[in-house]
Amino acid sequence: MADMFSGEVNWQHMATIAALACVSVLARCFFFLSSREWTLPDWARRGLQYAPMAALSAVIAPEVVMSQGHLIGSLQDARLYGVMAAMAFFFARRGVGQVVLGAIVCGMAVYLPLHIGLGW
Repeated sequence: MADMFSGEVNWQHMATIAALACVSVLARCFFFLSSREWTLPDWARRGLQYAPMAALSAVIAPEVVMSQGHLIGSLQDARLYGVMAAMAFFFARRGVGQVVLGAIVCGMAVYLPLHIGLGW
């Protein structure tokens, strides 16, 4: 590891980086290089519609219910009220325009005053 920062060019490292770049470019461009059109099955297309919401939930859920590795033990936590406001907005406006963005804005509008103002 020390020779990595010594200022010398390590050709093994450079070859590894170049190989990883080539594999990455090839994997991402594979669908463009093909001569025939690729179509996803209907089940895959339907599943991909839920991918952004699933990823957002996977990132946010642990942050909401846990604090420093332990479950939240008090209702005096601004995150809980922010999530409840975001969920209420989402279910009230479901199917209308940018509902996910609106839910995030609504949740933050509740969370920030409680967190900064009251110190929750």
